[in-house]
Amino acid sequence: MLFNSWQFVLFFPTVVFLYFSLPHRYRWALLLGASYFFYMSWEPAYLLLILTSTVVDYFASLGIAKTSSRYKRKGFLILSLCANLGLLFSFKYFNFFSESLRFLFQYLPFSYNIPALNFLLPVGISFYTFQTLSYTIEVYRGNQEPEKHFGYFALYVSYFPQLVAGPIERPMNLLPQLRSKHDFDYNRVTEGLGLIVWGLFKKVVIADRLALIVDNVYAQPDRFTGVGLSIATVFFAFQIYCDFSGYTDIAIGCAQVMGHRLMRNFNRPYFATSIAEFWKRWHISLTTWFRDYLYIPLGGNRVKISRFYFNIIVVFVISGLWHGANWTFILWGLYHGLYYIIGKSTNSYRQTVAKISGLSRYPRFHHIVKIVITFVLVCFGWIIFRANNFSDVVTIISRLGTGWASLLSASEFKMMLDSFNVPAEEFWLGLLLIGLLISIQFLHGPKRVTEFFAQWNWPMRRLAYVLLVLMIFNFGVAQKIPFIYFQF
Repeated sequence: MLFNSWQFVLFFPTVVFLYFSLPHRYRWALLLGASYFFYMSWEPAYLLLILTSTVVDYFASLGIAKTSSRYKRKGFLILSLCANLGLLFSFKYFNFFSESLRFLFQYLPFSYNIPALNFLLPVGISFYTFQTLSYTIEVYRGNQEPEKHFGYFALYVSYFPQLVAGPIERPMNLLPQLRSKHDFDYNRVTEGLGLIVWGLFKKVVIADRLALIVDNVYAQPDRFTGVGLSIATVFFAFQIYCDFSGYTDIAIGCAQVMGHRLMRNFNRPYFATSIAEFWKRWHISLTTWFRDYLYIPLGGNRVKISRFYFNIIVVFVISGLWHGANWTFILWGLYHGLYYIIGKSTNSYRQTVAKISGLSRYPRFHHIVKIVITFVLVCFGWIIFRANNFSDVVTIISRLGTGWASLLSASEFKMMLDSFNVPAEEFWLGLLLIGLLISIQFLHGPKRVTEFFAQWNWPMRRLAYVLLVLMIFNFGVAQKIPFIYFQF
């Protein structure tokens, strides 16, 4: 069931009405049933995977809490890790590693006869696996008391607003909220609904419209010059941002209507001035998950410099692999890891260059320059992320320098727009929407867009949301395109 579907338009108000109609002691059962129904709308059989993770981690956490033996506690933690990561590996990564080994064995005097597993990738498995693992790890660390009520814990694992694409919540934040009683609050509900409208606008008006050009170009990159490929890559940068942050806004808005506050997952990432800052603004719940449960246990930055670099590379490579079972994702993670290290190690040199060149005397201009450079580097990484395979990555990068003379010729530029295989108006509308998004984000700053609108007077605030709704119905892509991060 997609957020941008009529089924959800019927489903969510029904759940909210029943939620506020029922006594508090029954609400967990309603939300758990609604969450399971929501997930089963994709594939009923995969509910068994969530139930397996839920049961294993519920009893593992109770086992950790009941024993003082270090070895038994660690044994229960290992059980949780093996069960959850084992399911994730089997359904998402087994065929990838198996095919990689099959390719390697072609050059060895051995045969490789292990068959592929014909499973569909369960939607959201990477998200709820990491969410339930954070619970077990926090119980093991003593930061979280084990939840003895199985229903509340099952709801924590499967809470439908953020089940399939995050934010990846922590038990310390979400579990107490699920237990607390939340009355209907008009201001909180209207703010949540406003966030849902803004998320839908970003998804169906901006992301899905930009996808019309992006998908055509990346399907056959050898047909396009560097100009067309660069345009498609920039469009993809905003497509994936609006698609993923749009989902997050809808998820946070839905939860807020019912009184639950989910963590912020995006903070204007394309205003970042470095790759390090970009990752503090992009998919924050995943970045902090890897920081707390992988980077810091590896030693973080409190180690010698070579080990610090190693830790960074490991985290980014695994982060890339988390996104998908493909070597392009691993390369994308490695790219960001290497540039992160380069950025950290050259920081003092770049400050010196800024002083010598005079840039430091114009801090605002210098700030803009760093934003532009970071955005270009992120977009280069998006080429690796979006390309279908290594061959396409090489094709796109090798052609980036071609065709720029067409910008000087109106007829050649029109031919390039025609090659996108969509009306030229889609290109200009895409640029306009990107400009609108950047302008709004510049104006609202680090605040959420709903907080920005809340500063306006009542008529202006209502007019803004009415215009967003009208744009959704008039400019939104009618085709129900799944959210990009559903595949992860």
